Amino acid sequence: MTARLLRGAGGAAAPVRAAAALLALALAASAPASAADLAAGREKARKCKVCHGIDGIARIPIAPNLAGESAIYLETQLKAFRSGKREHEMMSVVARGLSDEDIADLAAWYSAIRIEAHPPDLAQK
Repeated sequence: MTARLLRGAGGAAAPVRAAAALLALALAASAPASAADLAAGREKARKCKVCHGIDGIARIPIAPNLAGESAIYLETQLKAFRSGKREHEMMSVVARGLSDEDIADLAAWYSAIRIEAHPPDLAQK
């Protein structure tokens, strides 16, 4: 029934065009209002360096490394701390004062850091 409604006067291609338009709308709605700023993210990360390091490598055992994490993951977690959906005695307080722009900038900074992994050579003992 939906395909028949979408087809209308546009013929068989109308459902494809409608699906493409819906996808474009969904992507536009999920895109940030403004591009994140790496330099601003680095500056804002100065407040995070005691635990997470300016380079995203944790300085204390209970803090996670942030270097190379997905920006989407970082934004999601910071927003969860900010809203109270996720709780941590330090992060909940820190995140409460962050704007969406702050979160996007921090996520951009930490996700842009490149790290390398070197698995052990199992042939060597």
